Amino acid sequence: MPELAEVEKYRLLAERALGRGIAEVLAPDAWYLKRGLTARAARAALVGRRLTGARRIGKQLLLDTDGDGPVLGLHFGMAGRLLVDGAAAITDLWWASNRELDKWDRFVLRFADGGDLRMRDSRRLGAVTIDPDESRLGPDALTVTLGELRRALAGSRAPLKARLMDQSRLAGIGNLAADEILWRAGLDPARSAGALTTAELRRLHRHVRGTFEDLLDRGGSHTGELMAERRPGGVCPKDGALLVRHTTGGRTGWLCPFHQH
Repeated sequence: MPELAEVEKYRLLAERALGRGIAEVLAPDAWYLKRGLTARAARAALVGRRLTGARRIGKQLLLDTDGDGPVLGLHFGMAGRLLVDGAAAITDLWWASNRELDKWDRFVLRFADGGDLRMRDSRRLGAVTIDPDESRLGPDALTVTLGELRRALAGSRAPLKARLMDQSRLAGIGNLAADEILWRAGLDPARSAGALTTAELRRLHRHVRGTFEDLLDRGGSHTGELMAERRPGGVCPKDGALLVRHTTGGRTGWLCPFHQH
């Protein structure tokens, strides 16, 4: 599923589209357009413009356009993929079909030079917006500072995992990454987010950034050390303890009862 690591790969792929003029916008799935956006409005906002920047905040990809043009926001949900000129940055999403079917193209920018940029989503859980509200997202998890993480958790009685996955507090952490981070940091997902000691907070900060750097190097959110053992009968790669399945904030995950406290 596209989490921060996958969307960072999409961002790098989207850089191939920078500087290219938009000749046509195809939006065959009206449901996929959010915040009142229509196909006609998307065409009016984008045709004739050039893409000038590809940014990422958490799991959201933001494409800037020239002049006083709008920002195109792409959210990939559980199964969305980005293709530029037919090339895909990710070809092996988990829990989603990786077949290349045109009927799953939800949004397409066709460029004046003949190439295109496509949002392909078999499960229709993503979204396209114009000028998304970037202020609703917290600091990006890949670059979050210790002070920003402290503020995101301060005073919260919510479970630690749920707070880390709150995109308005910290952008980019999904279910797989949250389990990997907390397993590496030795912290119980059910702990009150605001109750960490100074030492625990520093350790968590180190593992938030370090985990994402590692997942990017490895190739995606599904490549963590814990991933292969996220199953009944799975054991902790650190100490061999039987992993425990848990539900926190409505999301199912796995933890080691021996070293996560």
